[in-house]
Amino acid sequence: MVRRIGPGSLVIATHNAGKLKEIGDLLAPHGVNCISAGSLGLPEPAETGTTFAQNALIKARAAAEASGIVALADDSGLSVAALDGRPGVYTADWAERQWFEGNPGRDWYMAMGKVEGMLAAKGPDAERGAWFNCVLAIAWPDGEHVVYEGRVDGHIIWPPRGDLGFGYDPVFVAEGHERTFAELDPEHKHAISHRADAFAKLKAEQFAA
Repeated sequence: MVRRIGPGSLVIATHNAGKLKEIGDLLAPHGVNCISAGSLGLPEPAETGTTFAQNALIKARAAAEASGIVALADDSGLSVAALDGRPGVYTADWAERQWFEGNPGRDWYMAMGKVEGMLAAKGPDAERGAWFNCVLAIAWPDGEHVVYEGRVDGHIIWPPRGDLGFGYDPVFVAEGHERTFAELDPEHKHAISHRADAFAKLKAEQFAA
């Protein structure tokens, strides 16, 4: 039987206020009070895994061990078929611009351009299929854990379209749709996204009657 988190406090292994609110809103109806690792002053562990699940577990376990409270972490990214699944777990790394002197941070247009450049180099008939993954990991202070994975398939387009999303959203069109993730209103995107898929699985198992 899968262990359940139940009502009470849950540490969300993030320092991002937006992500905390999004997850908190999803779990609030189930009596879960979400608090961020950032608000507890917990350090961010190095994400040294080679899969989304490994990185999500690294973050969840670090937060659970440091706080003594059940913790939830996610890891997500874009994979492109013709690029052998890249950028994958290095999705955010492709946007890093720290090599620009005095201008650290992430440049997502640069990251999208890198994907398109690699696809263009393969010729006009290159396969443009792609997918987003999201892995949610729940870890208990005693070491037990459970993982849920979500996925949405689609394809890469160019040039980017839309300004409602973030990351690679402007170049990703989900199967059965014509607009990019960045052209969809947030409510619509959240209903079909990889994160929605993962949370649906989590809620079905963790809060089933």
